[in-house]
Amino acid sequence: MKYLVTDDSKMARKMIIKSIQDIINEEDEIIQATNGEEALNMYKEQSPDICFMDLTMPVMDGFEATLAITSFDENAKIIIVSADIQEGSMKKAKENGALGFIKKPINPDNLKNMLTKLGLI
Repeated sequence: MKYLVTDDSKMARKMIIKSIQDIINEEDEIIQATNGEEALNMYKEQSPDICFMDLTMPVMDGFEATLAITSFDENAKIIIVSADIQEGSMKKAKENGALGFIKKPINPDNLKNMLTKLGLI
């Protein structure tokens, strides 16, 4: 499987990647984007199986990127990873096509539970 991790914070990407690596197979691939526009372009080029998307980023935020990716591929699997846990933000992310929402800082158990719940692992 191929995972796309999108966050403008290098530290946040590292934490998400570490959590992913704890539960995936060795042959799985993790690619990274630093903003929503990069994520959209990488999604179109690389066709990842799962995207982890921050909401607050420069150039194109996670709301726009989620909508753009799900407009491009209605079967896209996007999980929001954000510190913005306001009800309105979660609702908007789901309306834009996100399958789930994980609060930052990411917890490996929460990640595993979300992926299991969605049938992705």
